[in-house]
Amino acid sequence: MYPKSLVAAALLLSMSAPAVAQEYVEYVSKDDRFTITFPAQPKVTQSTFMSQYGYALPSRVYSADSGKSRFVVTVVDYNGVQALGEARAKACPPGAEPCFGNPSPVSSTGAGYWKAEISGATTYATYLFLQRDAKLTFLGWATMDLVEGTIVSLTNNADKSRTSAGIYMHENKLYLFEATVPAGYPPPDFFQQSVGWIDENGNPIRYLAVYHNGFSKPPVSRRGGAAQ
Repeated sequence: MYPKSLVAAALLLSMSAPAVAQEYVEYVSKDDRFTITFPAQPKVTQSTFMSQYGYALPSRVYSADSGKSRFVVTVVDYNGVQALGEARAKACPPGAEPCFGNPSPVSSTGAGYWKAEISGATTYATYLFLQRDAKLTFLGWATMDLVEGTIVSLTNNADKSRTSAGIYMHENKLYLFEATVPAGYPPPDFFQQSVGWIDENGNPIRYLAVYHNGFSKPPVSRRGGAAQ
């Protein structure tokens, strides 16, 4: 969505003077195929994420602190939700549609609502952000290297700290990028604006048209290279 040079400039301008001297980490996750600028080497932990229809999905959490600021990336893998939905549907009592879903190939829900889980993942994630004890200051559509998503800005009621978040779905993985800074700091938009995507070989990619998860993938270009 934003040129990386502008993101880098915004990052420096948004930091207080003592923080500018620190070295930032251009972090690359080959496991989850993204890149982002952290203020320090993040800690990576395995976790689970409870989905809209109650599936415990595997996730990874990347987190780092800088003073009183916190930076977190959560990646939730939805690729196994079809098998979970089909297994649930087989165990549903007769007539329990909210459990069973619709296994028809042309259904929008799928057995156990697995299709609805994938299609609605970013909407549900946005809902979770809006349940926080915070004032919503911005909500909008965005793209990062043409992967579509949602951006959310919050002012947290308890301490007036500010949170900037980006929510994306790519290759059936849900990405939650969020940064929170103390009251009085500039919004930490630079964090979710520094996101990039990589292919299975670790090469940076940018789509040539908007990527919608679940639809045919548009062609990609290597940054500075030809279309593929």
